Amino acid sequence: MNSESKKFLREFLSQCGPSGFEEASQKVWARRTQQYAKELRRDVHGNAIAVLNPKADYKIMLAGHCDEIGFIISHITGEGFLCVVPVGGIDSGVLPGSQVKVQTAKGLVDGIIGKKPIHLMEEADRNKNVPIKELWVDIGAKDRNDALKAVALGDAVSFAPNYMELRNNVFSSKGCDDKTGAFVVSEVIKILSGRKLRKDIGVYGVSTVQEEVGLRGARTSAYGINPKVGIAVDVGFASDVPGIDKRIVGEVSLGKGPILHAGPAINRTLGKLFIEVAGAKKIPYQFSSVGRPDGTDTGAMQLSRDGVATALISVPNRYMHTMVEACCLDDLESCANLIAEVVLEITPKMDFIPR
Repeated sequence: MNSESKKFLREFLSQCGPSGFEEASQKVWARRTQQYAKELRRDVHGNAIAVLNPKADYKIMLAGHCDEIGFIISHITGEGFLCVVPVGGIDSGVLPGSQVKVQTAKGLVDGIIGKKPIHLMEEADRNKNVPIKELWVDIGAKDRNDALKAVALGDAVSFAPNYMELRNNVFSSKGCDDKTGAFVVSEVIKILSGRKLRKDIGVYGVSTVQEEVGLRGARTSAYGINPKVGIAVDVGFASDVPGIDKRIVGEVSLGKGPILHAGPAINRTLGKLFIEVAGAKKIPYQFSSVGRPDGTDTGAMQLSRDGVATALISVPNRYMHTMVEACCLDDLESCANLIAEVVLEITPKMDFIPR
């Protein structure tokens, strides 16, 4: 991965933005992506949309969501501790001891998620996960009034930025789900801006919002764009760690290419095109079957208006929905290259009706 792309990835992953609070993330994505797009716009929902060939009638939509799991402050105790409710699906077992950032009107405020020390717990409670409602965020406040000088009810809370590089081009960060997908969408716009794209094909790269709470950004942006083809880029489960049942997710490893899929949300013709192009261009890929059609932005795009031919391509991800998600730079590159090559193969005359 070249230095410009890597710098963008690291900056993007370092932004804080749970569902509904994505402004900082979108500013970084838009600033970078608009360099390569013909136009870039934002909609009332918060989606950022970069366009190549905006006058073309035939439209291809690429979607990767920039929102991440997090929390919202629901109550502040008299002692100044912050009680929170989750935004998105969060495993409470991984939370104690986490460093977090509170997004306030004046900027980010540091905090930590605390719990009762194991020394003071009853024996029966030591191996139990503590429910989120019984955890708290500590910002060092003296009392409630002191806390209210720094934060407010309704402020968002996210895991603190923690990007690090491991061996073999593997990196770890909070928010890989799915800032890596939105990163890939930006990369595809960058690649296509330097290639000979058909003038009758419009490409709409969207950094979508609120995926973690119901695919909301993809639903509204797809309706507004009205594409013929929709390609979602998300993370997928890597099964190369202990305890993952390969009977469910298949053989998926970091560094062996993006994941292609079959299932109800994958248009048969478009899915076959991805496999054919990957083979012809010698781009590595892996495979996983997806029985649930509405788990990613693919499901929202597929059902827009009178229907869209959709496909899902995923970046292998370890430790999903924790603050130490792990992906591979090589997979991100292969993912972007494969999508770009598929887009270049699509013509307005292609028939995506299942037959």
